[in-house]
Amino acid sequence: MANVSLYNMEGKEVGTIELSDAIFGVEVNQHLVHMAVVQQLANNRQGTQKAKTRSEVSGGGRKPWRQKGTGRARQGSTRSPQWTGGGVVFAPTPRDYSFKLNKKEKRAALKSALSDKLANGNLIVVDKIEMNEIKTKTFKTMLDNLKVVGKSLVVINDNDKKVVLSARNIFGCKMSQPGTINVYDILNAKTLVLTQDAVKTIEEVYA
Repeated sequence: MANVSLYNMEGKEVGTIELSDAIFGVEVNQHLVHMAVVQQLANNRQGTQKAKTRSEVSGGGRKPWRQKGTGRARQGSTRSPQWTGGGVVFAPTPRDYSFKLNKKEKRAALKSALSDKLANGNLIVVDKIEMNEIKTKTFKTMLDNLKVVGKSLVVINDNDKKVVLSARNIFGCKMSQPGTINVYDILNAKTLVLTQDAVKTIEEVYA
């Protein structure tokens, strides 16, 4: 069990919290982390690229000139790839880039990402994040109090609308919940901020 400091929204240390080694203390498997990121980015691709081959371009059914006797190179269609307005040789077609990653591999990659954040001192645990009103300035002040610089991922246990909307307009800050965290978002953020309740839920769900 790793003991880390527990902070409040003012950035003051109010105690410590034990983090499970099964989630936050595993050996980092770089290969699985890489595969998880590649899979997520691949699954997000639209794959809607399309160009026409010579058979799909309209026209070109008639032979431009006779085979022999003109002195010109023989041609069978005005839609051949070497012609202006012709088809593309190996034209791209719509395709699905997604691929499957086993559930155990995904979980291992997520644990590796969380463990890496803790090992490098880029994980902050807050007792709670509560807002009386939707106020971006208040949320930004909290991040400044916690000395969060650069991109950050803030994980709260419940989808608190006031908190989510307060953080929405802050550049580089992304909100998430224990059920929707992923390897890419964790690695993309310089600092990972978790609420105390979110830590408990993560340890219950991914243990």
